[in-house]
Amino acid sequence: MEHMGFIAWIVLGLVAGFLASKIVNKSGGGLITDLILGIIGGLVGGIIVDKVPALGNLFGHINILGFALGPLIIAVFGSILVLALYHAVLKRNA
Repeated sequence: MEHMGFIAWIVLGLVAGFLASKIVNKSGGGLITDLILGIIGGLVGGIIVDKVPALGNLFGHINILGFALGPLIIAVFGSILVLALYHAVLKRNA
């Protein structure tokens, strides 16, 4: 998989944050919170791919109608991790 730039992971994180919020808590945590955590999650996904290139190779070859789904899958995974951590910390403090 080609290396995606920092800005690309942020933009992809916006979409991933929305998708991950629906997976983690079904209703989302609010638009701004979801977008911010999605951006962070997209960056986490990018860092994971940099540290574990095998994941990038595994997901990087998934294409549907010419659209590479690999980076989106990785960004959603990173966003799910960030959202799960966010909710775990929020519940502990409540």
